[in-house]
Amino acid sequence: MSIKQVGSTPIQPRHRLSCHCGAVVLELELPEGIVNPRRCDCSICRRKGAIVASVKLDGIRVLQGQEHLRLYQFNTRVARHYFCSVCGIYTHHQRRSFPDQYGYNVGCLEGVNPFELPEVPVNDGVNHPADRVAR
Repeated sequence: MSIKQVGSTPIQPRHRLSCHCGAVVLELELPEGIVNPRRCDCSICRRKGAIVASVKLDGIRVLQGQEHLRLYQFNTRVARHYFCSVCGIYTHHQRRSFPDQYGYNVGCLEGVNPFELPEVPVNDGVNHPADRVAR
């Protein structure tokens, strides 16, 4: 699924994303719009409650506030979760299942109200493929 407009907000090919306080501002390459927005039920995603979509690693650029971004890692320490140290909002993360991509918080896209998205599927993060033991 690719979404080119949310409510009255068109998704730009280069769209800005910011934390709540505005200390962190990113620019995302979204030529196809918001692709495959989803929720996840893993332990961290359940708690942050964000709808995420993905971009390639080179599809995200910090425009402002690099010094305010903080990194959080847990478990396998493969995924790299970033949040603003001023307001605490999760902005993006380097994905564990696809480390060549960043997941980003759709609710942080400028002008986007994530409650205006159509139904958003939930990924099974509790049973993540990287956690499965080969038998």
